Parts: sequence; structure tokens; C-alpha cells
Amino acid sequence: MAISAADVKSLRDRTNLPMMDCKAALTEVGGDMDKAVDLLRKKFANATAKFAAREAAEGRIGVFVDNAKKVGAILEMRCETAPSAKTEAFIALANDIVKHIAAKNPADVATLLTQEISAGKTVQDRISEVIGLIREKMAVERFKRLEGTFGEYVHHDGSVGVLIQVDGGPGDAGLLRDISMHIAARSPMAALREQVPADVVAKEMEIAKEQLANDPKNKNKPANIMEKILEGKLKTWFAENVLIDQAFVKDDSKSIADLFKSMGVTLKGFTRYRVGEK
Repeated sequence: MAISAADVKSLRDRTNLPMMDCKAALTEVGGDMDKAVDLLRKKFANATAKFAAREAAEGRIGVFVDNAKKVGAILEMRCETAPSAKTEAFIALANDIVKHIAAKNPADVATLLTQEISAGKTVQDRISEVIGLIREKMAVERFKRLEGTFGEYVHHDGSVGVLIQVDGGPGDAGLLRDISMHIAARSPMAALREQVPADVVAKEMEIAKEQLANDPKNKNKPANIMEKILEGKLKTWFAENVLIDQAFVKDDSKSIADLFKSMGVTLKGFTRYRVGEK
């Protein structure tokens, strides 16, 4: 039977797969739209397996926040090449999956892939469709879902994303985005001092004490002065490595602590993903 252009377009709209593949599938099943969808899913599931051995070192960070429902999620989605990571199809895929994660709260990646993302279609089906379109390996690398109030930021190229969590009110969405941008740029070790591992602080104290002991200028200084110098060194280290102690990257006359105080909210923590990070 003759396959109309309208039917091919309809199948293309449903599957987001190439027009020639859609036409071939419709021809093979005699124009039956549902059978053509099933055929393409099977075909591109096989395509997924074909690409599985390849390295996927590029990708995109997706972030989704719904403060009305008190939920946020962040995702690292991988592909093979940087140009593919910037395509509309791949960006839409990452955004669809991170939104699904926020709504459905999968326990892990394996569970996520089996969940239904739209009528009759799993997350893996959705990924396979884009693999068929772009012809590269694609995979969910990692994700996190949290409950609460959030700010967010994704760098324009998708390489870095941040989800920041606060308590005590909604805060200011624009300012929370700016702070998230600060986190993307400065990559602090922790949000708060108490979140820095004790062994890391102890190691920094040990280094600072050794530096002071090896400086001839400190030879005759009393213990209380040495203790104050040591406290100052540790304070400087916190200001370089802990978000709440840092100067705001867009205006270093303000501290991050000042910004949270101005919003009347308390910082709880943040998650920062960069594509390819271990």
C-alpha cells in the first residue's frame, strides 16, 4: 500500500526518529501506525546495544526544580561527542529525564530506565529513540533527587549544573540562581563548615602549624599569639573552600552568608555536577 507523507510525519512526531526509518517501518507493517511504533522500538533497542561498547565521555547536566511541590533533581546524561551534547534532541532528553526523576523518585539508574516516562514508553525507550536519531551511545551517568526548597543553575553549554537547597522560606529565585552560578564557578568543597570532613580540617591544621613552626619570624612569639595566627590561617582556608564563608563572585564586597541573611533563609547544602567528573 502507498504510505502517505502525512503518515510518515505522524510517526516521526511520535517517535522522533528519522523520516526514512519511519517510512520503511510503515511500509513493512502495511501502514499500521502502532505496529510501526513497536517495530521502530525494537530496531532502535538493537541500535542501543550496538553502541553500548563505545565510550560516552561528553554530555549534559540537567536540573529540574518544582518549589510548589518541594522537589528538585539533578542529572548527568552522557553521550559520545560535544556537538551531540548541544543538539536539541539531546537537551530535550536530559530535561525530560530529570523532570521524570523529580516526579517519580527512582531508587537508582537501573530502576529509572524501566519506569514509564510517557504512555507505553519507558525511559530506556526514550533514550533509544534519541540514540537512533543521533547514532551515538547515550546513558544516564548519575542523578540525585531531593525534597525541599531549591535554587538552580546550568551553565550555557550544559557542562556544569548546580542544585542548592535552603530552609526557612522561598528565598529569592534570582539571587539563588546567582549563588548557584557562584558554586558552578568556584566549586566549593562544602556548603557549611560542619560539612567538611574532620580529617580534612585536621590535615589543614597540621599543615598550618608546620608552616608557622618553620617561619623564623614566629620563633619568639607567645603561644596565644601563635594560636590567633593559626585561627586566622584556618579562617582563610574556610573562606577559600566553604561556600558560606566565601566572598560572592559577582560582588566580593558581600559574603555568601550576607546574601542568605538578606533573603531570610538558611543554607542546607548543594549538589554540583560537572560532566565527566569522577
